[in-house]
Amino acid sequence: MKLSTRARYGTKALLELSLHWGKGPVLLKDIAQRQQIPLPYLQQLIGPLVKEGIIKTTRGARGGISLLKLPKEVRLSEVIQILEGSITPVACVDNPELYPLSDTCVTHDIWAEVKKAMDGVLESTTFEDLVERKREKIRQKQFRK
Repeated sequence: MKLSTRARYGTKALLELSLHWGKGPVLLKDIAQRQQIPLPYLQQLIGPLVKEGIIKTTRGARGGISLLKLPKEVRLSEVIQILEGSITPVACVDNPELYPLSDTCVTHDIWAEVKKAMDGVLESTTFEDLVERKREKIRQKQFRK
């Protein structure tokens, strides 16, 4: 089971915005370069995130994109839901009526537990948490040098 490229790239882009929180809008081309995301792909991700009130765009010489909320107010689950939809290992977890045996299927129960665990991790993780993790990884890398 894998997250789509949309979810992975969207998360990386919002991490970049979170790292630059309070410093003004960030150019898409800079995000694309720093996070190694193809610019045309990144441009496609912006629309849903603007529509859902996660980011805003600013036009002009000092334009770019920026978070509308504090990084601690943006949950990873929210972004994944916008870009990916529900994360479920099998369709019958979200729609048991698709599978008539789901009420007696033991594997259905396991897949439901997997979904619950993934949802718990994503819901409990904010972009502020990701910023802290990123900064810690940078500190560890510098310490090893």
